[in-house]
Amino acid sequence: MPSRLGRYAVRRRIGAGGFATVWLAYDEQLDSPVAVKVLADNWASDPQVRTRFVEEGRYLRRVESPHVVTVYDAGELEDGRPYLVMSYADQGTLADRVDLGGLGPDAALQVVREVGEGLAALHARGIVHRDVKPANVLFRAVDGRLRAMVGDLGLGRAVDASSRLTMVAGSPSYVAPEQARGGERPDARADQYSLAVVTHLLLSGRPPFDHESLGAAADPAPVPALGWTGRSLPPAADGVVRRALSPDREERYADVPSYVAALAEALAPALRPEDAAGRLPVDPSLTVPAARPSLVGATGRTDPAVSASAAPAGWSRRRSPVVVAAALAALVGGLVGGWGLHDALAPEEVGVADATGSLSVTVPAAWRASVVDDGWEPPVADASGDYPALTAGTGEGWQDSGEGVFVALLPGTELPDPLPQHPECETGRAPYSDTLEDGAATTVVSTGCPGGVRVERVVQVTTGELLWVQVRSADQATAMRVLDSVETVGL
Repeated sequence: MPSRLGRYAVRRRIGAGGFATVWLAYDEQLDSPVAVKVLADNWASDPQVRTRFVEEGRYLRRVESPHVVTVYDAGELEDGRPYLVMSYADQGTLADRVDLGGLGPDAALQVVREVGEGLAALHARGIVHRDVKPANVLFRAVDGRLRAMVGDLGLGRAVDASSRLTMVAGSPSYVAPEQARGGERPDARADQYSLAVVTHLLLSGRPPFDHESLGAAADPAPVPALGWTGRSLPPAADGVVRRALSPDREERYADVPSYVAALAEALAPALRPEDAAGRLPVDPSLTVPAARPSLVGATGRTDPAVSASAAPAGWSRRRSPVVVAAALAALVGGLVGGWGLHDALAPEEVGVADATGSLSVTVPAAWRASVVDDGWEPPVADASGDYPALTAGTGEGWQDSGEGVFVALLPGTELPDPLPQHPECETGRAPYSDTLEDGAATTVVSTGCPGGVRVERVVQVTTGELLWVQVRSADQATAMRVLDSVETVGL
């Protein structure tokens, strides 16, 4: 662990991904904890990755809003790697805090209103977030109250920008249909759609969709009725949320502020004065002054920001406080691969890349027991020489009796039909097609397999190359998370 990053005294590492490491550090001049994200050394010489890393900081710095994560500083280490210094939030994420039964109209409206303000500030600067979901809504205690902030601009893009760096665009259950299809450039109305999904979750206690893939998100089922178990909601609220969730973006509200205003008006009859005083309570056990690094080192004290064990009354914490605090700081730093493609990495997940730097994937730490990154010679007629390839698994022979992932490039001008089958599995779902940012894709999921799940995906990443991914995992959630974390660079 470095003792300092620039002028910031390092306290501990709070996460590491394929592209970056995030540290909890201390600004001794301003007497405040900060999150410092540093580009990983194996990407420091890649101009595309370096540019995107710095660009994320510039996007955030351009936005002046209390409801968007703040970039305080940027710099370069002695070895030339860039770093970003960002606000450290101490109160978890919406995913950590929300109770499965819903928040109630007043608290839900507060969250939607503040997140809406953050998104509107991004949109005013020509930036579309593209990954609005509970894990990317961060909480920070300010003057005794909880403030919601939009974090993790990993998928954020300037409206006029384009990139082939990332392969996956958004989280399936929250992404707008036009974004999932990949044929249309998302605009601010895509963020409005995602915010409406979050609204439905907060008010009803359940998300309107449970999509397993971007293919399913491209053609969503009808929106279920909005309802809260604590009290009945005004019928107008259902109509407002449904309009924002229209598959046709032309039918949605003109912008996020218009949607939030319509929702506030519709919910007004359900709001009660007594609810306002207790909405979004601060967890005082997490909001404590941070000790100076020297004191922590001298006494061996545990960081008080992560030592709490009890949630405040009325809240449900689905992860331990240690994981909540660590994951939050990771989110602030945009941990996942430097450009988070899904939820921020928990400490037990790590990034691996092939020897050429063309392929990377995020996997459970146990899958690093066996890593091969030096390429392969594809078993196809027109293959000549080695192609980039990467495997990571629970041990040698994981393909037969363990868990792991295989990612590789191979020559090909069209998607194969059919994909490899797994007769040892009980159920092989029909292949489904996606249009991802890197090209057309076909995916098949097989369940009831010995040891769990098998997933195959092939993507036409260039006119003459295919990306092939196979994942074997004990559960489908892990398999899909690994699948959606695959990235290609320079193709």
